[in-house]
Amino acid sequence: MMSNNEDHFYSNLPINKLPLAQLLVKSQLFKAVPVDWHVIITDIKSSTSAVNSGLHENVNLVATGSIVAVLNIAFKANIAIPFFFGGDGATFILPPSIVGDVMKSLLKYRENTRENFNLDLRTGIIAVKEIYKQGHKLHISRFSSSATFSIPIVLGDGLAYAEKVIKGDDYLLSGHDSISDELDLSGMQCRWDKIEPPENSEEVVTLIVIAQSSEQQAAVFSKVVHHLDQIYGAPDKRQPISVPKLIFKTSFNSLGKEMKHRLGKINFAALIKSWFINIYGYIYFRTESGKKYLRQLVEMSDTLVIDGRINTVITGTEKQRLALQRELDRLEKNKELMYGLYVSGESIMSCYVRDLEDDHIHFVDGSEGGYTQAAGVLKEKIRDKLSQLS
Repeated sequence: MMSNNEDHFYSNLPINKLPLAQLLVKSQLFKAVPVDWHVIITDIKSSTSAVNSGLHENVNLVATGSIVAVLNIAFKANIAIPFFFGGDGATFILPPSIVGDVMKSLLKYRENTRENFNLDLRTGIIAVKEIYKQGHKLHISRFSSSATFSIPIVLGDGLAYAEKVIKGDDYLLSGHDSISDELDLSGMQCRWDKIEPPENSEEVVTLIVIAQSSEQQAAVFSKVVHHLDQIYGAPDKRQPISVPKLIFKTSFNSLGKEMKHRLGKINFAALIKSWFINIYGYIYFRTESGKKYLRQLVEMSDTLVIDGRINTVITGTEKQRLALQRELDRLEKNKELMYGLYVSGESIMSCYVRDLEDDHIHFVDGSEGGYTQAAGVLKEKIRDKLSQLS
């Protein structure tokens, strides 16, 4: 697959290492996404009821699988793309050269998900030029707070508009009805049990924040990040994943569930092989390479997403959370933001491991469907606000 310079727009962006609260208000460090790129969104329909029915792990794995499917296509094309994990789905910003292959693969994945897990993974696409045509903005930067991991930061209301369109009842996937014969979910792993908070922490908090005015978005988000830093400490201090609390899953049931996501069925020979590889994992994680992998795993855990809203999973004490809620309530009362928050006793993690040395990423959510639950709280607030205005 040939790629052009426009394909490498994202990888050519400089990685900013200044504090996030400062980066957010430096508009010159954000670039408009190219007009010929596309936004693709995956989203599990009725995810809240699925989570409340105890299917939160399946919801989380299906969302992770959609990311793995897209990243494997991008990797083969040697293209870096921005993507955003949302607990019950994902968002991607893609160049035109891989859009066709991605949509075909995701529609195949949607079919498998419906067959194997009875979950409806909506998959939709909208052109960036259409987002701009409707008067919405989509500005992106790259941010890194560690030596090994960087994330995309998106400001503007472009992705919120795309989500509204794609989740609309009258939205049709016109022109993208062909389904791929192949679905590459290699590298997808879900080997870790629920993860308790690190030592000296009491709880896991899943938080979603939106700005009430898109014009004030950068300043509002900067304030929120500043409060997180002041109350919880630097990002590594509020990191919910810690090596001592990692517990390897080795049950056939959990391995079978992962295999069903990857292959659409359970292959008994492959299941036995996975089980033996897992047993080897116990030995590997005691070697120097294994210990390095675990250290990197913590650094490369995707606990912060800024895609026109703040989505984050943090850990700390009840006292810290109450202090944060006081600040958020004050900003909400001032009509600067709205937020949804969910507290759980653990976090859950699914992984994409291409290479144990330096090519892996780990998607984190609060247990019991933290992101989905927090989104439910936020949606309720938005509904209340709209009913007051009507």
